[in-house]
Amino acid sequence: MTTTPTPRLDLIGIVTDDMAASLAFYRRLGLDIPAGAETEPHVETALPGGVRLAWDSAESVKSFMPDWSPPTGGQPRIGLAFLCAAPADVDTLYAELTQAGHHGEKAPWDAPWGQRYAVVQDPDGNTVDLFAPHSPSPPSEG
Repeated sequence: MTTTPTPRLDLIGIVTDDMAASLAFYRRLGLDIPAGAETEPHVETALPGGVRLAWDSAESVKSFMPDWSPPTGGQPRIGLAFLCAAPADVDTLYAELTQAGHHGEKAPWDAPWGQRYAVVQDPDGNTVDLFAPHSPSPPSEG
């Protein structure tokens, strides 16, 4: 009996209506995206762990899937989460992104699961979580 090897996640794709705006948003989150990529129909960047993040223009997707249309009803196309170095960085990054005009879905808060957490939307309405674990409490003296 022949077994098929287990596939490995290799690429996360985002379909965007505005390549320049989407790439600018993700650059603010620290992703290394090639300069001048804004005019391309398909853009990729390597992420740690060997996974790639890619953007395709809606027109590019329609070129090989003519009946494709984006989700309706304001639902996101994908959700991503970015780990920040410290809880204060969640607040800072959330403020930078919302001041740059991106929609803040949920302002920073201390989540009950032990993280500082916030949610913003990218230019296509996808949710992007920003989070950092709270530092462990120092041992109590007693």
